[in-house]
Formats: sequence, C-alpha cells, structure tokens
Amino acid sequence: QVQLVESGGGLVQAGGSLRLSCAASGRTFSTYVMGWFRQSPGKERDFVAAISRSGGYTNYADSVKGRFTISRDNAKNTVYLQMNSLGPEDTAVYYCAAGDTDTTFRIWGQGTLVTVSS
Repeated sequence: QVQLVESGGGLVQAGGSLRLSCAASGRTFSTYVMGWFRQSPGKERDFVAAISRSGGYTNYADSVKGRFTISRDNAKNTVYLQMNSLGPEDTAVYYCAAGDTDTTFRIWGQGTLVTVSS
C-alpha cells in the first residue's frame, strides 16, 4: 500500500492562497481514490475534497466549493489541494487520504497545519 506525506501548510492572511501537496510512495497510487480532510481543534475530522483515480471526477464539501480545487498527477504520485480565498474558518490540520471509494478512505498522511490569520 502507499504511504502519504503532506506538505505546503503554513501561515497565511485571510484572503490568501495556499497549495497543499501529498506525495505518495509506491507504484499503486493511480489505483486509489484520493481525498483531503481537515480537523480543527476540538472538532471532528471533516471531508474537504476527493478525486477519482483518473482525475476526471471531483467532489467537494459545500464549505469549500468554488474556493478549493483538488487535482492529481499520477505520473508524479501526487495529489494537490489549491486553496483560495482562505478565511480563519479554514484553519485546521489538513490530511491526505487514499481509499477505494470517496467514502472509504483507509490510508492517511500525518497532516499539515494551515493557519489563516484575520
């Protein structure tokens, strides 16, 4: 199975943008549906976005639709999350995940912290 390593988190002002990356080890990356989740302090982990194996289908949480874009490059074994128009409510640890469907993620990265200042 793959191992996932996120990067790209950091501190950004409200209204700014960040791009998260998730690099996967192994040669089976293209066989997984990939997703992004986030967890704020004291809250449960929430779904953010998912992308199909080929990248032709994407799904977003209502809270990020129109602001975030998930994409993948199977040649580079990497999935991305472009985040625009960030607000303080987007502050969270963001996790990359791999699974068999967009509701059955079973492999998780260690997370990367995104902090949005107002």
